[in-house]
Amino acid sequence: MKNMDCDKFQINRYILSEVPPTIYYIRDFITEGEEELLIRKVDNAPKPKWTTLSNRRLQNWGGLPHPKGMVVEPMPNWLQIYSKKIAELGVFEDKVPNHVLVNEYLPGQGIMPHEDGPLFYPTITTINLGSHTILNYYHKIKEEDSSNNEKEETNSNRLLASVLLEPRSLLVVKDDMYHKYLHGIDEKVEDEINNNIVNIRDHLSNYPSNLKRNRRISLTYRYVPKFIKTKLFSKLY
Repeated sequence: MKNMDCDKFQINRYILSEVPPTIYYIRDFITEGEEELLIRKVDNAPKPKWTTLSNRRLQNWGGLPHPKGMVVEPMPNWLQIYSKKIAELGVFEDKVPNHVLVNEYLPGQGIMPHEDGPLFYPTITTINLGSHTILNYYHKIKEEDSSNNEKEETNSNRLLASVLLEPRSLLVVKDDMYHKYLHGIDEKVEDEINNNIVNIRDHLSNYPSNLKRNRRISLTYRYVPKFIKTKLFSKLY
């Protein structure tokens, strides 16, 4: 893991100033060796850890979030390491992320615009592995427009901004960007690289006009404030 001294690491260096508060984007948060190890650990997880949805597969580590409280399960060391490292950035205040959602996206897969909701502390952090993707942020549909077909808005004209998530990067989202906007990933096999992508506008010419997607794995670290402690133990992978 890269040596980031907490006292010297200035998280505000990585803020994206072209969007409302607050998104941080840290390129090369982990090394290629760490990325390879994490992908291998995800792939070696037992089959029952996988849940298959129509547009992706996922794993839950640390427990299954629930409105009545998450039953805490032990988290393997290969995930705990980064939970502590992310906590050192101070983005969760004095808390340490206690839940990791692993998502696997194949080319052509994505997720509809959504918000993460009240089960979680209002900060989301994601380590990206394997492939890039484009994460889009949208204005919510106004209530008065939702019942009026003539004013119904499409995703494209509700788009606020896009962020290129590169392999080995860390994305941190909080404040208004967590509460007031939706986020989603288009179901594409190839992404157009354009001026809507706020984190690469200053060096857009360094990128090709299109990027083909490969298999992508995301590790989303969150803190679930309402949890139930039990004496549940299981084999860690």
